[in-house]
Amino acid sequence: MSSKKVNMQAKSEESPASEKTIFEAIATNDLDEFKNILGQHKDSVDFFDENGMSVLQHAAYKGNKDMVQLLLDRGADVNSGKHEYNYTALHFGALAGSSEVCKLLLDAGAKPTATNSVGRTASQMAAFVGNHHTVATINNFIPRSEIAFYTIPQGQQTEPYLPFFLVDPLHKFVLGVNIHPVRLALNLQNSPILLDNADKASKVLELLSKKEMTRGTETNEVMSFKYHYLSYIIREIHNIRDKQRPSGKKEEKKYDVVEVFSKKLLKPGKDGVSLDLMDSFLKDCVREFPYRECTTFHQMVASLTSKDPPSALSIINCTINGQRGFVDAIPYCSTCGEEKPAKKCSKCRSVQYCDRECQRLHWFVHKKACNREASAPVTTSNSSTRIIDTNELSSELQNLIAG
Repeated sequence: MSSKKVNMQAKSEESPASEKTIFEAIATNDLDEFKNILGQHKDSVDFFDENGMSVLQHAAYKGNKDMVQLLLDRGADVNSGKHEYNYTALHFGALAGSSEVCKLLLDAGAKPTATNSVGRTASQMAAFVGNHHTVATINNFIPRSEIAFYTIPQGQQTEPYLPFFLVDPLHKFVLGVNIHPVRLALNLQNSPILLDNADKASKVLELLSKKEMTRGTETNEVMSFKYHYLSYIIREIHNIRDKQRPSGKKEEKKYDVVEVFSKKLLKPGKDGVSLDLMDSFLKDCVREFPYRECTTFHQMVASLTSKDPPSALSIINCTINGQRGFVDAIPYCSTCGEEKPAKKCSKCRSVQYCDRECQRLHWFVHKKACNREASAPVTTSNSSTRIIDTNELSSELQNLIAG
């Protein structure tokens, strides 16, 4: 037995009862008891079990975001390195497959590059056990300070590139894991302040893209492309809004830039299946990436020009979020590609959506197949999936059908 482990065991035997009991509260997810113990323990919350595993690491491994947040609020060391195999709290959160816990830890300063005793980062451990969403969460993370930097005038600037009130919405937009263009459009719809300041948001994203390509040994080509991709989406939606904005207030209320953008991309090709317009749109985005000498660009172009290439969306998604080691049967929203959507079309039950808005945007495509599919028997394996009643979409949906 290593001296490190012996020391930890000795310390554990001397630990007060509260330190031992808190591990039991975490193991049983007893949040009330956990809070009670923390309330009685006024000193540092950085104590460990016999393996050098801290309280924060235990909470992260359980995927309990409430306990993790409480510990972080009490100043728990997010990068504690006393574990016998050098696992950090982020490693344990990644193994638990809790993207929310990993996000909390990263916000608190967890180092995504920290490796365990076999040289694996938290992201690599998450990939090893198939927690793909967690991998994407870690790999897509950037500190808020990266964006806040542009709120301060640099050099001879009289005003900054970015107003301070855009920092949080832009940071949230960048951290998104789902990079489907329709999902990004819906995110912008929920944060109209970004579209109202599209020129500033787009400019900062391009500056961030350039910054990632000029970090020397720390160059991050993937993040550089992601910034470019997000900037491209914002500019396209902003252009649609400006070019087609109605003049009258009455017409403006009916005008929906997200609907226009989504219907453009979701419209099937001549075969009734392939999304040719989306593919062309995304290929243009890749083509406009300015750093053409980088490996990432060459890999994407090679994939796009190969014989019988996959869709441009899948290539971009693999570039940004990583390629999955195996194919799994995760359901996706037919509109925005979100994983594990909560609802189904009540008529045919063969397609799934995040919510009524996603179904509304997709109905002009699905309406032709819905009746045919509704006549076929359908078995469902997930009884908890909520069903959307197509009749509830009423006149708003009928207007979309007519379009």
